[in-house]
Amino acid sequence: MDVQEAQKRFRELVAGARAGEEWVLVDEGDTPIARLVPLGVRVTGLHPGAFQTKANFDAPLPEAFWTDQQ
Repeated sequence: MDVQEAQKRFRELVAGARAGEEWVLVDEGDTPIARLVPLGVRVTGLHPGAFQTKANFDAPLPEAFWTDQQ
């Protein structure tokens, strides 16, 4: 849906998002520029590699973290 049409149908888009629908907005050249999705829905794969963690990311924290001892 292009941006001008989305502006005219904004309430409908919001109602659709509440119902679980996803909308993709495009510019005049039909290039996707934005996505409207319901909150709580994660869209995976948008920025692969943008977030990295160390191998021990989910390891237990040291005792000093909990007791504030240095």
